Amino acid sequence: MVRVSGTRAGQVAQAVLGRLPKPRHATYAAFLDQDGQCLDDGIALYFPAPHSYTGEEVLELQGHGGPVVMDLLLDRCLKLGCRTARPGEFTERAYLNGRLDLAQAEAVADLIEAGSAQAARSARRSLEGALSKQVEALLAELTALRVAVEAALDFPDEDIDILQEAQVARRIEALLRRLDALQQEAGQGALLQEGMRLVIAGRPNAGKSSLLNQLARREAAIVTHIPGTTRDVLRETVSIDGLPLHIIDTAGLRESEDPVEQEGIRRAWAEIESADAVLLVVDDRVGEGKAERAIRERLPSKLPVITVHNKIDLTGHTPGETEQRIYLCAQSGLGVDTLRSHLKARMGYTGSGEGQYLARRRHLDAMKRTRAHVQDAHGALQAGAGPELVAEDLRLAQESLGEITGRFSADDLLGEIFSSFCIGK
Repeated sequence: MVRVSGTRAGQVAQAVLGRLPKPRHATYAAFLDQDGQCLDDGIALYFPAPHSYTGEEVLELQGHGGPVVMDLLLDRCLKLGCRTARPGEFTERAYLNGRLDLAQAEAVADLIEAGSAQAARSARRSLEGALSKQVEALLAELTALRVAVEAALDFPDEDIDILQEAQVARRIEALLRRLDALQQEAGQGALLQEGMRLVIAGRPNAGKSSLLNQLARREAAIVTHIPGTTRDVLRETVSIDGLPLHIIDTAGLRESEDPVEQEGIRRAWAEIESADAVLLVVDDRVGEGKAERAIRERLPSKLPVITVHNKIDLTGHTPGETEQRIYLCAQSGLGVDTLRSHLKARMGYTGSGEGQYLARRRHLDAMKRTRAHVQDAHGALQAGAGPELVAEDLRLAQESLGEITGRFSADDLLGEIFSSFCIGK
């Protein structure tokens, strides 16, 4: 499909189709070159402004799909005065023309890139405005609070002692509770959007690749009894009740003279540095020893470590979770469901899916800053500070929260967001 958006869309339709199609109706037509010869034929759709995705005139030409034919059709449009779109430019125009807010625009990309069915459903809710409606409701309350506080500034001779009224303090406290609830929901949405990055580490032949295969539910990695079989980093993305889990299997961590194995170990440590959590796989027959202690000492101090005792089929250990350790058999899958449940709990993911929407890290950051400013306003109110300080804190909170929907957004932020879109969106 070739999509044209802008003031020239109607002119392109006249030139390529010989007529302007009936608005919002699928029209079968021949696509003509500059000499009136047929390049292709297919379906044409015309949307007059503002009733289109971008809010501008839009023409869509759906051909047979061959790359050569479509290139000829695209070249025809370019010669008629069009230019190729930048990544995300159609959605950017929809945002700038008020057809979508910024959170909804991001949801378009999230829907395309959804890694699970649950993520796709949640992205759809974001696109429909589930997150935006909550943000707008909080913005309305912030605006009302600012009006109440700033009345004390604008009308000092009217004896408006609004800051001394307990009602304002209660409204700020209620707003803080609503922000906490929104942060909790958005945190779940961020997990759905980004998932968890999990590195499987341990000494050679502890069963790391077998565990990867169990979590992936397929033979993603080669498994042998020979230590050092895994030489490079293996990546697999799986879904646990809708939570995307990005698993990285690494080479066994040990001292080695083999230059190829040394490179694999170097890459393993590089992956560990950027992980959300590490699965430290231990051979239950020998337990934790010098090798595991050396690994723990080198791990980043704040990196969560989940200890997994593997090969319990050879030790008779009961599968399950005991004293912060998970006992399982990666070869047969016994106890792996316990690990899956543990991973969800560790990330704070409920997995209910009902009413859930996707969120991004920038949304969480904006909410965190908003809450901090509202908390500052509450503190200033309790301390008997002047209305100027309270009003300023509320203004900063309003701006931070407005960044989510794009009410207050810098141009460089917009450029960063839309540059991540694919061409044609």
